[in-house]
Amino acid sequence: MILGLDGLRAIAFLLVFACHTDYLLVGWTGVLLFFVLSGFLITGILNSMKTRLRGKEFFIKFYGRRFLRIFPLYYFYLLLMLGVAAILLGVGYRMNYMHEFYRQVPYAFAYVYNFFYASSTFTQHKFLDHFWSLSVEEQFYVFWPLLIFLTPDRWQKRLFLAIILLAPAFRLATVYFLRSGMFPFFTSDIPLGLYPLPWTHMDAFAMGAYISRYELPRPKLQFVLLLLLVPTAGFVSQYVSSGTLTPSGTLMDLTSLGYTFPIANAFKHIWGYSLFNYLFAVLIYGVARQGWFIRWLEWKPLAYLGKISYGMYVFHFSMTWFAARIRDVVPMSEDLAKPLTALIAFLATLLLASLTYRLLESPLLNLKDRWFATYSAVNTTVTSRSPGSAQA
Repeated sequence: MILGLDGLRAIAFLLVFACHTDYLLVGWTGVLLFFVLSGFLITGILNSMKTRLRGKEFFIKFYGRRFLRIFPLYYFYLLLMLGVAAILLGVGYRMNYMHEFYRQVPYAFAYVYNFFYASSTFTQHKFLDHFWSLSVEEQFYVFWPLLIFLTPDRWQKRLFLAIILLAPAFRLATVYFLRSGMFPFFTSDIPLGLYPLPWTHMDAFAMGAYISRYELPRPKLQFVLLLLLVPTAGFVSQYVSSGTLTPSGTLMDLTSLGYTFPIANAFKHIWGYSLFNYLFAVLIYGVARQGWFIRWLEWKPLAYLGKISYGMYVFHFSMTWFAARIRDVVPMSEDLAKPLTALIAFLATLLLASLTYRLLESPLLNLKDRWFATYSAVNTTVTSRSPGSAQA
């Protein structure tokens, strides 16, 4: 088990939560941290399994373990929300919102919600919006094992570097095709349409994969320089392109660090992802391989939050919607409603994630080594706690 990674998961979730409760505009990048972590962990698992398993056994056991980790909570949430929406429709509450949920939920069931998110018919829905990233993760799990299995070990470094270097070109090509109008299915808002597509984030997974196997030179120096470079590049490019650091005229804009979602100005949707992905890759490398910040990341409340972070992520956005309904019952000022909504949403999410982890996730996770143990008849060393596994 790799120390500190649960703490990083917690930080990734807290970034997203702070964004969705309007406290930190740059918090959307927490999703990128999740992606880089996935690349790091899954590549470590796959390479470990590859040394012990062959052919069909490799894929059956990997996908079997993924199934137990991902699907039960995912589909439990969708079925739960179908029931909640039916009840709310029955009492005539927010009927248009509930009908919109029913229109969108088939895309989530099919794990293609990210493509719907990029479509011209997409409208925001807090029961489902965040599921675009879970769709991207699942699509990564489909093709990445095959790529790792077929690529000889000696070529993996070149593979990861090629994906990292080609990712901005893929984003640029996608912008061109979206602007061409050849695909009317997609939204005309180019940065928003680009954001949820799986190939937009392929460098995040590849950077995570790279640091799972290879060294980074002078990581501390790189990390400090990136901490300076990321906000500097964000603010400077925003000012040059728009003439202001606060496009909406409020100081809240400064919490975006110049990367207001969906980072439309100064071509940030081409290079901005790479910059954040590399920052997070260096951070993960330092934590996992050099022990940075372990004392803080292993703080029990933070580590626990990271352990249940999947459930926290799944439930949190719908809980912010329900918490905000307090304004329908008790009229109050925005200064009071905003923090109260965030507090109620966080506590409700924590309760639900804790319960589902204890009653649903944990019992099924315990079956992974019983049903899909990653060992062979020749070598009976179980690899479920090998480097890069840490509850991936």
